[in-house]
Amino acid sequence: MLDHLGQTKRTHNCGELRREHAGQTVTLMGWVNSRRDHGPLLFVHLRDREGITQVVFDAERSADAHAKAKDARGEYVLAITGKCVLREESNFNPAMTTGEIEIIADEIKILNDSRTPPFQIERCDASEDVRLKYRYLDLRRPEMQKNFRLRHQLAFTTRRVLDEHGFFEIETPILTKSTPEGARDYLVPSRTMPGKFFALPQSPQLFKQLLMISGYERYFQIARCFRDEDLRADRQPEFTQIDIEMSFVQPDDVFNVIEPLIVECFKVAGYEAPARPFQRMSYNDAMNRFGSDKPDIRFGMEFIDLTAQFDGSAFPVFADAIKKGSVVKSIVVPGAATWSRKQYDDIIEHAKKFGAGGLAYIQVLEGENKSALTKTMGADGVAKIVEAAGAKVGDSILMMCAKWEKACDVLGEVRLEVGRREKLINEDDNRLLWVTEFPMFEYHEEDKRWYAKHHPFTSPRDEDVEKLSGGDLGSVYAKAYDLVLNGKELGGGSVRIHRSDVQATVFKALGLSDEEAREKFGFFLDALSYGTPPHGGIALGLDRLVMLLAKATSLRDVIAFPKVSTASDMMTDSPSEVAPAQLAELKIKTLV
Repeated sequence: MLDHLGQTKRTHNCGELRREHAGQTVTLMGWVNSRRDHGPLLFVHLRDREGITQVVFDAERSADAHAKAKDARGEYVLAITGKCVLREESNFNPAMTTGEIEIIADEIKILNDSRTPPFQIERCDASEDVRLKYRYLDLRRPEMQKNFRLRHQLAFTTRRVLDEHGFFEIETPILTKSTPEGARDYLVPSRTMPGKFFALPQSPQLFKQLLMISGYERYFQIARCFRDEDLRADRQPEFTQIDIEMSFVQPDDVFNVIEPLIVECFKVAGYEAPARPFQRMSYNDAMNRFGSDKPDIRFGMEFIDLTAQFDGSAFPVFADAIKKGSVVKSIVVPGAATWSRKQYDDIIEHAKKFGAGGLAYIQVLEGENKSALTKTMGADGVAKIVEAAGAKVGDSILMMCAKWEKACDVLGEVRLEVGRREKLINEDDNRLLWVTEFPMFEYHEEDKRWYAKHHPFTSPRDEDVEKLSGGDLGSVYAKAYDLVLNGKELGGGSVRIHRSDVQATVFKALGLSDEEAREKFGFFLDALSYGTPPHGGIALGLDRLVMLLAKATSLRDVIAFPKVSTASDMMTDSPSEVAPAQLAELKIKTLV
């Protein structure tokens, strides 16, 4: 029979008691983490979110409590009153924060029982599918509770730091207007206006700019955002971002707010505070050196351009491609001259996953250079490549020939894979980087049109404004920036367009007619015409920040109730069908 809590009051949590509490009568409440039955002595490890305390039920001291404790099993909820005593020194448990004491129980209440859980809470070896189906149990695990404690601390720190910097926290709508660009919207049908739909916000972008137009100057929000896109370990359909906007700023002003915030977040997470100012690198520099707009700078292997060495060379595969506008990018891999043929084949297969036709390579050995290139370029030609690359005996040179962007992208992926395989990355290191001056537009061959690299409200550099009407959109660079931590994008932002004429020109460059721009963004274009101040901001991914600082492997480990790759919830079995009457009320018919 289960007990009522009654007037019983908890005096301490299960991670609180220390040697100075010895001699006190205490009441603890929590879950049975484990139990050991030694006849007249029964040991229970009682767990709550703060830790674990050992409780001893002694039949001689309290026969009733001992008898009742025998009925308790894993995950039963108990209230226990007893005396806190100091363990004998030989029985101290250094693995527990409460390992110097234990509770000798006088009274026990079984507040609730539990079915046998599908997995052990503390030593879980269940598959992720099982964990997500029973997410409420998965969230009991100390590892998960540690992640969510950190998440709370980072959110709290964000509010404190931004308040100190004069920001207002302002909420923006969840039901809003569907606009083009970006990922697919999640749509919500309107009951009162049949045939029309709200969209869930992909970000509060337009609203935070409107708040600058409204004169609030410094806004932030820990905002829920929604994107209907394909999922992976570091992407979810609903996510949380630290959304920030400021008036009368240039990029440096944004950096000078975000850097102190990140420093404080690192301190809260128990890391050494990163040095300020954070390193900065232009987009073109990042691509040319690391093949990525979010480079992992915890290790070297920077790119070396060998286009000049192969231009007009006797190696026709590269020489002919260079005539058509390709480049040759390379990396020098320390110690890889002794790789087996299989190791080279594996890394070439990895490159092919990202669109490479293959990789050329040179093994720099004592007294010789080993490479298939020797057949066409000769030993002297290969030696000149080795010299140009600065490779040493024992190194290997991996080379990729393609159009600039593709060569950078593919070799960037190869660099990361080699770094992982060769254990070149110091996982205890944390390196922050601002990547700046992104191209404003990117051209998509599939539909032969330009798209905004960030979003269509990003301001071009002052010197590039005139190029917007000239057709040379590939040479236009933006006042855009991303913050990168260990090769992962923490967030991105920009200085925004604050003039209606420039915004209209950008819409036209993106292929939007005046009528389409007016239909989609008329309210915003009107707002820009009423004295809009220069402004800019950034959105940091709170989920990703927590994931990286917690050293978690997936966003699902730091989001309480996440979705799986199909954007479904295994615990609630959603999305689900709804009653025909609900659809009829919305005047919607399904095609399936």
